Amino acid sequence: MKKTVLIIVGLGLLIGIAGFFQFAPGIAERSMNQIDGEPLIEVSDEAKALHTTLTIVDLHSDTLLWNRNLLNRADRGHMDVPRLEEGNVALQVFSSVTKTPKGQNYDANTADSDNITLLTIAQLQPTRTWTSLLERSLWHAEKLDRAVAESDGGLLKVASTKDLDRLLRERSGETPEPVGALLSIEGLQNLEGDLLNLDELRTVGFRMASLTHFFDTDLAGSMHGIEKGGLTEKGRKAVRRMEELGMVVDIAHCSHACVADIIAMARRPVVSSHGGVQATCEVNRNLTDGEIRGVAKTGGVIGIGYWEGAVCGTSPRDAARAMKHVRDLVGIEHVALGSDYDGATTVRFDTSELVQVTQALMDEGFTEDEIRAVMGENALRVLREDLKPLRMAVDMKPVP
Repeated sequence: MKKTVLIIVGLGLLIGIAGFFQFAPGIAERSMNQIDGEPLIEVSDEAKALHTTLTIVDLHSDTLLWNRNLLNRADRGHMDVPRLEEGNVALQVFSSVTKTPKGQNYDANTADSDNITLLTIAQLQPTRTWTSLLERSLWHAEKLDRAVAESDGGLLKVASTKDLDRLLRERSGETPEPVGALLSIEGLQNLEGDLLNLDELRTVGFRMASLTHFFDTDLAGSMHGIEKGGLTEKGRKAVRRMEELGMVVDIAHCSHACVADIIAMARRPVVSSHGGVQATCEVNRNLTDGEIRGVAKTGGVIGIGYWEGAVCGTSPRDAARAMKHVRDLVGIEHVALGSDYDGATTVRFDTSELVQVTQALMDEGFTEDEIRAVMGENALRVLREDLKPLRMAVDMKPVP
């Protein structure tokens, strides 16, 4: 009898463990990446027609973090290749998230805890990713490469201006249009203290990175950290090396001191990949007018998101108002899209419904040329300039 009870208990534990690994990651994502269900704005035939002719670029999503096949349309989250195709997205930047603090908030976080470790285990990722932040990013690159290989030409990895030209050329033909995918990093804590790891990350295809995420690092202060300081000496070396390697410097999540330091030393356009502006949404992570002017001075762009913390609402009209402020302050050439889809955000529309943004911009009085610029042409201009490696450092080997 006792043996039977032990067997039943053991089977129950095994079933419980199996259920955890099968269902827990999906349940977690459903609770974090949501559509709020509020009414969408009415879209005109004129907006629909214009939208089909746009070359759309989104500078930030966290989709690679989750245990989903990019090639299949999912019943959760905000983005996958079928929905990118429906939204007419030409190029999506996929970010690698490697560590977030427990109790994550916009005001003050330490680096003492990590939510992502449990997620990597629950998703049955390779054991090397359970303890190494670098390996988590390398795993995200593998996931993207596997999706590209299995996409039958539907997904094209972009890691150079040559790749960018190929993508645009193939999208101009009559065959089914591919979606481009560019790898980014959300916080260079994945360097694990060694700047040489930048070279390894570039080798596997990463072409954009922010120096911080939700906590201070040995490179710089985060807007959500404790000290919120500027660039350290190592941080300055990281920025220089990124410019040399042809990696876009992203100021998203940086402290105000960090943003100022990056803008002051930048030799190439910098981007704010996802966020908002304090003029329309007074949240600490959003850019001040002075910072907007600083980004514009470098020739860079500001990607506007669609969630509450970025634009103080989830309506596409909220995003359009933030874009209008940037346009009116520094010019249309510095406005871009930065959705933060699948980044533990609640939004009004997923990527298949991006015509919502096109309509909202039309309603705000943007011209057709301005809409084309915002929806992708500005981002393409910056990527074309930043993806070309610099060859100026005499103490480094030439960049291939």
